[in-house]
Amino acid sequence: MGRFLDEDVPHADSSARPLSRRAFIAGAATFAGLTAARSLLPSAHAKPAAPEDPTKVPGAPPSAYGRRSAFEQARRLVRSAVSLTPHQSLHGIITPNSLHFERHHNGVPTIDPAKHRLLVHGLVERPLVFTMDDLVRFPSASRVVFIECSGNSAGEWIAPVGRTVQETHGLLSAGEWTGVPLATVLAEAGVKPDATWVLAEGGDAAAMTRSLPLHEILEETLLCYAQNGEALRPEQGYPLRLVIPGWEGNTCIKWLRRLKLGTAPFMTREETSHYTDLMPDGTARQFTFVMEAKSVITSPSGGQRIRPGFVEIRGLAWSGRGRITSVDVSTDGGRSWRPAQLQEPVLPKCCTRFRFPWRWQGQETILQSRCTDETGYVQPARADLIAVRGVNSVYHYHAVQSWRVSRDGTVTNIHV
Repeated sequence: MGRFLDEDVPHADSSARPLSRRAFIAGAATFAGLTAARSLLPSAHAKPAAPEDPTKVPGAPPSAYGRRSAFEQARRLVRSAVSLTPHQSLHGIITPNSLHFERHHNGVPTIDPAKHRLLVHGLVERPLVFTMDDLVRFPSASRVVFIECSGNSAGEWIAPVGRTVQETHGLLSAGEWTGVPLATVLAEAGVKPDATWVLAEGGDAAAMTRSLPLHEILEETLLCYAQNGEALRPEQGYPLRLVIPGWEGNTCIKWLRRLKLGTAPFMTREETSHYTDLMPDGTARQFTFVMEAKSVITSPSGGQRIRPGFVEIRGLAWSGRGRITSVDVSTDGGRSWRPAQLQEPVLPKCCTRFRFPWRWQGQETILQSRCTDETGYVQPARADLIAVRGVNSVYHYHAVQSWRVSRDGTVTNIHV
């Protein structure tokens, strides 16, 4: 059976060993940043200590908070305001809390939950202030959904700058989020009939804010205090964050401290100078909340190396519009497409794992995946996306990703 050869790149094949951004502004500076980030990773060749025969040595005692094996080296790529999830090393659809991507605008604040408050005001019948204890007492709800930064893959607008899938798609993660429904909290305050927008504000040093259309988010939005069964991590918004299933990550305000209801967008810095895209005709594309259908092959992917024989192609697909209904895989650069197997569960507005059996004969080729969601939306080819959006955008790049397999089995990121 064929298998991966590279010893420096992580992936899911147990017989192989692990391999080893967006440029929030596209270009060469981004690639330089990625190179710097990689330098933070420990050597994959460092061997942890282990007895020759573990049956003859007493094992470790229990620990108060679990830890992974010293042989597991998957890590986030860390930059000053972001860290990227190592999709090439993960299994299933849930991102471990420690590997969930992060993005913040002025650092991660330290917040005492006993002192944290949520103010609800504006066009409400009763302005209210909630403590964390108040919020946790409400009936809770949990949802397994993805969160994706709108700048995920942003560097790919211009050139194939990401070396690995972690660098091209690492601003995406999925998890189980638990909290109180937004509708429950707003019902306590009493929403006035003319309220149509809500301003959400974070308690970080940037006081991150976004205007959100009230009626579009009321049904599904959670005010979350837990992720994957434990309290939120500080970088994920501890002690309280919004989670709006399927919407760009910046709307899921972390360290949430204020909700103000009004009749129009509040036009904050984040929706005027940031999180807008310049279209080819000079207009600004604004309030683009929903993340489009997107997929990527995570193994084999950039930086990995394969040998001739059987290779299971594995990847992730997701859509902010609902469930993924199909994923097609091409092993010949898009000349032909065949359906991949979707791994259960297939959840709405969540990552879906797909698999495709392939036998590589040693020829140079290009691997691609293309997904469709339940609205019928099909992930576009790069040329089709560029034809509509131009190349001045920073956000919402969701074109088909292409990985080239060279004759020696090395996999690299290319644009076709």
